Amino acid sequence: MAVIRWILGVFILSLNWIFSPKSIMRNSILQNEIDKKFASFTLYHYPACPFCVKVRRVMKKYNLSINLIDPRDSEIGMQDLVQGGGKLKVPCLRIHENSKDTIWMYESSAIISFLKSQTPEAYEANNEK
Repeated sequence: MAVIRWILGVFILSLNWIFSPKSIMRNSILQNEIDKKFASFTLYHYPACPFCVKVRRVMKKYNLSINLIDPRDSEIGMQDLVQGGGKLKVPCLRIHENSKDTIWMYESSAIISFLKSQTPEAYEANNEK
């Protein structure tokens, strides 16, 4: 089973590399604002997880700088995910805003919808339809 997972992981990562989306180009002022907005976000992910790849592709497309942590490579990351989010499941987006509590968001579709709602280009494209 481990061999099959490894083969599928390599296949998923290869396809993601070959068909990687192009990033949106913004002026530096707007990009700095977006970088500040997403500075307190962390995505817990596994590199070859298809649902994590789906979220990272959206991050690349909309040029979002979000801290990435692989819980398998970081004992502290794994502890944070389990203690804060309540379960060891990826993808998980941790949203920590200064004045609010920390939000732990699981499910790739919910994470993608949230990221798009926070990104001007994606928000405008959704409202034009």
